[in-house]
Amino acid sequence: MAPPVLSTPLEPTAAGANSQRSVPVLGHGPWWRRFLSFAGPGYLVAVGYMDPGNWATDLAGGAAYGYSLLWIIGLSSCMAMLLQILSARLGIVAQADLAQLCRMHSSRRSAVAQWLLCEVAICACDLAEVIGTAIALKLLFGIPLTYGVILTALDVLAILWLQQRGFRYLEAFVMALLAVVFLCFAVNLALAQPEWRAVAAGFIPATQTITDPGMLYLAIGIIGATVMPHNLYLHSSTVQTRSFSTSEDGKRKAISFASADIVVALGLAFLVNAAILITSAAVFHTSGHAEVADLEEAYKLLGPLTGAALASILFGVALLAAGLSSSVTATLAGQIVMEGFVQLRLPPWARRLITRAVAIVPALFVTIVYGDHGVTSLLILSQVILSLQLPFAMWPLIRYTSSRDIMGRFATPRPVAWLAWGMMALIVSLNGVLLSRL
Repeated sequence: MAPPVLSTPLEPTAAGANSQRSVPVLGHGPWWRRFLSFAGPGYLVAVGYMDPGNWATDLAGGAAYGYSLLWIIGLSSCMAMLLQILSARLGIVAQADLAQLCRMHSSRRSAVAQWLLCEVAICACDLAEVIGTAIALKLLFGIPLTYGVILTALDVLAILWLQQRGFRYLEAFVMALLAVVFLCFAVNLALAQPEWRAVAAGFIPATQTITDPGMLYLAIGIIGATVMPHNLYLHSSTVQTRSFSTSEDGKRKAISFASADIVVALGLAFLVNAAILITSAAVFHTSGHAEVADLEEAYKLLGPLTGAALASILFGVALLAAGLSSSVTATLAGQIVMEGFVQLRLPPWARRLITRAVAIVPALFVTIVYGDHGVTSLLILSQVILSLQLPFAMWPLIRYTSSRDIMGRFATPRPVAWLAWGMMALIVSLNGVLLSRL
């Protein structure tokens, strides 16, 4: 049974009217060449899994608890892969993004409420990018944090230029920045010289993660920073930039390539997140600096503790690259949820400035009132907010991808659907435990 034709006409995917089905996909030839023509959307999603918000939670977790929270990074990465694969399937089969489907299958009041919740998550994510980029500018170039926060609004110019060049240029820009982050941390990991047996032990689940309030807070922050809710909306839209065949066989192949793209891209994100926590544990925890949770403090200590000044420089460069690249996905996600939920269209520059303004105001307030050290607490809090909002994005995604009315024979198999529901129940339970202890 093929998926039914949607009765409500849909506007072009929010990835951009000029981007929809703009990237040709090879129909024949070697598998790897066809895969490369489809690769790209997964890396736009992967950006959100290694943005500055992840850095704060990973650094704090590694410094305070050593390698003990590595299993949370592994678990959240597996959860992210499954959810992003479901998101890609939804976009490919239904030929509509998650926000559009939420609007079509919800009342007007419910759609607006879902949109507002998602906007909170995007602003929390953008807050992390603002702070992370501003800190990187201060560390590398000596720009005061307050001025750095204001300067982050200017990245809208680079994003607009890339969007005008074409979607492939946007993807290439993001992938280049991700390569910089990966290479910087690969070198820093080698300089940190971790104890690999202890690293392996860190992937074994421990009950202390639940019983220790401080560890639980950081664990939920890691989950929120890794499994970002707005990425579920983003991916279901960006996969529609590929000009794949809409036949049943064409959709099946597109799902296969999109799934491989996600596994490779999020595998890279997992390595980066694990490298950040392992470096923090090897350098700070083992040397008695368990209180290190501040990005600036980590930058200053990395060089002396590893005996290589290069470690601090690479840390700053990677942080700047992560902040800049994650700005792109926040802009795209903002367009998708606004246009999908409430059909409110704004020029990309206006959407970006509005989102940045909402993020800049609290960042400036905390910087001015509490100083540079106050921004770290705000950074970690933003990631916990993402975890609290995540179930509101998971529920419609799992529901729609399991529906035969929407997905036809591509509906999620029951065992996979139950696994996804179980993941959502776990996150809701952890959030409940956290809220009960606040």
